[in-house]
Amino acid sequence: MTCRPISPIIRRKERPIGYYSDKLSSVKLKLVYEIATPRVRQYLRAEIDHVCGKINPGDLVLDLGCGYGRVLPAFSNKADTVVGIDSSYSSLVSALDTVRNLRACYVVCMDAIELAFPDKTFDKVVCIQNGISAFHVDQRDLIRESIRVTRPGGIAFFSSYSDKFWDYRLEWFRLQADAGLLGEIDISRTGDGVIICKDGFKATTVSCDRFRELTTGFDISAEIIEVDKSSLFCEIHV
Repeated sequence: MTCRPISPIIRRKERPIGYYSDKLSSVKLKLVYEIATPRVRQYLRAEIDHVCGKINPGDLVLDLGCGYGRVLPAFSNKADTVVGIDSSYSSLVSALDTVRNLRACYVVCMDAIELAFPDKTFDKVVCIQNGISAFHVDQRDLIRESIRVTRPGGIAFFSSYSDKFWDYRLEWFRLQADAGLLGEIDISRTGDGVIICKDGFKATTVSCDRFRELTTGFDISAEIIEVDKSSLFCEIHV
């Protein structure tokens, strides 16, 4: 498949700038992953490997919330064409360096709940590493839009944290707070899968039951599986 370079597209409907777009983008976002513990690095790799194992050589793949392009090379090695979108211009500037030498890999500024792509465009749509919570959008709208742009026979991937990973996740967020990337964690309000910082940052998760609620009513088949005792995947087969 031939795909022409994609120019940046400005969001058609403005939303308040999110934490990852405003305070935790580009260089700071890279540091989040650089300070990750070995167990967190294992979790991050396991998610990427899980998705890559289901990407076919001829696939057209969409990565929602690509940031500075951290996972794009892995997807590009497997797929025919990869498109990464994000709402942070500063992160996408960094992503351009990441994709510069990759074959048929593009980045574009776009809102994940208002995609400027035709129906049934992609073979795989990927929203992993808790993007479904981190985007702070209506989660059902996010799933609906992802289904819309997925071809029949394709898969939309969503992931959140397994409750078995809580201690490692909390440790990682504490490291981020200590590095000044997040506000101080409010321990009195943190627990049950939710991390709250004193600067207003809030990180949530999506449970197995919640994934089932979110996918009810769509003409799809949803499979929910645990990966690496760290991730909860919801794989939507269109």
